[in-house]
Amino acid sequence: MIRAFGERIRHADPRWQDLGLMLLVQVATTIPFVVPRAPDESPADWPAYLLTTLVNVPLVWRRRAPVWVMFGVMAAGSVYRLSLDGPGQPLPYAALIAVYTIALLSSARVRLVMGVVVTVAIVGSVALNTTTAKELLFALFVFGAAVTLGRLQATRQAYTAAVEDRAAQLERANRIEAEQAAARERARIAREMHDILSHAVSLMIVQAEAGPVAVRRAPARAEAAFEVIAETGRDAMAQLRTMLGVLRTEEAAPRAPQPGIGALPALLDRVRASGVRVSYERTGEVRELPAALEATVHRVVQEALTNVVKHAAASAVEVALEYGARALTVRVTDDGRGTGPSSGGHGLIGIRERAAAHGGTAEAGPVPGGRGFSVRVVLVTSPLEVGN
Repeated sequence: MIRAFGERIRHADPRWQDLGLMLLVQVATTIPFVVPRAPDESPADWPAYLLTTLVNVPLVWRRRAPVWVMFGVMAAGSVYRLSLDGPGQPLPYAALIAVYTIALLSSARVRLVMGVVVTVAIVGSVALNTTTAKELLFALFVFGAAVTLGRLQATRQAYTAAVEDRAAQLERANRIEAEQAAARERARIAREMHDILSHAVSLMIVQAEAGPVAVRRAPARAEAAFEVIAETGRDAMAQLRTMLGVLRTEEAAPRAPQPGIGALPALLDRVRASGVRVSYERTGEVRELPAALEATVHRVVQEALTNVVKHAAASAVEVALEYGARALTVRVTDDGRGTGPSSGGHGLIGIRERAAAHGGTAEAGPVPGGRGFSVRVVLVTSPLEVGN
């Protein structure tokens, strides 16, 4: 409860804080006026009390005009000492707070000038009072303590501000990084959904278009076509459910394994079922690659085959993986009419983005001197070796 009250005071409007501080000092300076006094002591009358109050009132403006507040406190205190013989105070509360505020808020030049002024005022006050070295040393000590506390508080505030600024910068950097990561993830999901849906729908359309003809001429083939449509749809739905499940999960969830090179034969079988002859070979030192790289190979081949089915009007397509020491080359070449997707399509863009994510390149275009279209993608498998 006390801590909560302290937090409320610390976060209150500074003007209300200064007013509260002035009232607290007024309470402290009122004590000598209300306690019983010996007959030989100075009388505690109203004029003396009002002038004492006048010494404290400038503290309300201590943050807005610390130097003028100091002069106001000194002037009112001098009038009190020279014109009235009222009760004395154990400490010059208002003057100490004014000195503390100057040490806290003012520049080094102002602090130096006011230090000289206050020191002269202290010496003059001691000369008018006891003229003893004890009083002079005590006064210098308490005002020096006020200056020290003010500078320590200024250092603490500067350090706190620096820490808060650094934390704010770090928060902004983390927010920007999170937004960029979210953008990258959205782009990744968009590519995945495009590849999944484009491939599945293309195969299903091809099989569905061939279905009526097959029903009349080759019922067995029609049945196989419908099985391919169903299998392709189930596979697409399973992959989409996995992706949408991750999107619906509020907390980070482990991703299901993406299809890799090992899933290529099943992919090629679905394309073969559409009536396209598909050959597949792997050359070089065949080895297991990182899961992300294998998933990229699968998606590249899938998109290239989707383009073959949708645009090439091909009868045969060759899929070749060439394992090199530092890179894996993927080639998908068909014998169709030598045209690929339109420039506005996202398939080849997605292939290039996937290749760039692995430090590789992608090329696509008609086969030179002949019929067909080719997609060639080079993916870096050993980035450290490439720079050698």
